[in-house]
Amino acid sequence: MNQPQHHELLGLCLQELTEIVDRLGEAPYRARQLFDGLYRQRWSTLERFTTLPGDLRAGLSEAGFAVGWPRIEQKFVSVDGTVRYLLGFADGQSVETVWMPEGDGGEAGDGSPSGDEELADLDLSPCHLGRESADLAQARPGKLQRSVCHPERSEVAPEAERSRRTPIREGRSAQLQQSRSTRRRATICVSTQVGCAVDCAFCMTALLGLRRNLTAGEIVGQILAVLHDQQVALPRDRLNLVFMGQGEPFLNYDNFMQAVRLLVEGVGVPESRMTVSTSGIVPRLADFGAEPVRPKLAVSLNAPNELLRARIMPITKKWTLAKLMAALRDFPLRPRERLTFEYVLLGDVNDDIRQAREVVDLVRGLRAKVNLIALNPGPEIPFATPTDERVLAFQSLLTRAGIPTFIRRPRGRDIYAACGQLKHITDLVQVRA
Repeated sequence: MNQPQHHELLGLCLQELTEIVDRLGEAPYRARQLFDGLYRQRWSTLERFTTLPGDLRAGLSEAGFAVGWPRIEQKFVSVDGTVRYLLGFADGQSVETVWMPEGDGGEAGDGSPSGDEELADLDLSPCHLGRESADLAQARPGKLQRSVCHPERSEVAPEAERSRRTPIREGRSAQLQQSRSTRRRATICVSTQVGCAVDCAFCMTALLGLRRNLTAGEIVGQILAVLHDQQVALPRDRLNLVFMGQGEPFLNYDNFMQAVRLLVEGVGVPESRMTVSTSGIVPRLADFGAEPVRPKLAVSLNAPNELLRARIMPITKKWTLAKLMAALRDFPLRPRERLTFEYVLLGDVNDDIRQAREVVDLVRGLRAKVNLIALNPGPEIPFATPTDERVLAFQSLLTRAGIPTFIRRPRGRDIYAACGQLKHITDLVQVRA
């Protein structure tokens, strides 16, 4: 596959920028100023780099370099505040990136600071878990087993309702309320490829096919463009990143990991606030586990056995479910960290209680949590959204078995911004769930 020729500065690390600055006859510290302007200051044009001398800016321009931000071609705003961005690149290709105010609950219970925040939000909302988030993170899955959350509105199971009558410690509650009044929390869903080659049967992105990989700069550029448009101030505002947009990140591994390092070292987003979802590219799991800096790991499971998974996720034919689970059992988790299994529920396909029991058997023994996602419908998708009753029954069985299980809130369904809906749709025809 041909890759476009890039002369963008965005995506280059400090060493690469130092080599460019050296070739232009400037001192090495100018590279640090350039790096800071690109990533920390988020300057979109060379003219804004006023910390650099005019001769250096002119030299960069004459050498064919530009910053390389993507263009915001279109924005779609949901009734729930979610924003879907269509971002264009120099070669005419485009991807979609999603801004979700307050996130979708997908990180709750994963043992990270962002997961603890989501659990704290649950403590203060009708979907109350009745436990401190720190307790939940320290391998006590049984404490979650009576939390039952509706996909659209939260309900509370009896034990959780009783625990809700016990007030949260006053100091912690006051701290959370004060924190909420002074900062925002949001999640950006990021793409790593133009289209996708994995061909999951329930995902609209699969209908695009794979057009090309994104460069590290194009991955980082999505985030910078959205941060600028939303006027986000880091680190005051709490930002979570999920690499769950268009594409399979592990099939663009080197560019994806370069982007992660730049986001940590340059933009200032901690790795603990990033999550990457893979369909199960088994050889890359060992590489990922050995990375000194890496996001949290989520695995798109979606079926509890080989036969069904191969039907809805053809990639299983190459890397079997047995091989995937073996690799995950060897995956080196950090202290408090949990693996996340993402499970898209398809009506009358993979949402039966018998299949929930199979999930329990599959996941048993792993330090893991499960996110359930009721199918987000779309044109040309041959599956139906399951009933609320089947979603809740599936969750209930998993939680009773001691597996922390959450139902991700759908965000931006009305603008085709929800999980599995990214397909460059500009005609927002109402789709029946």
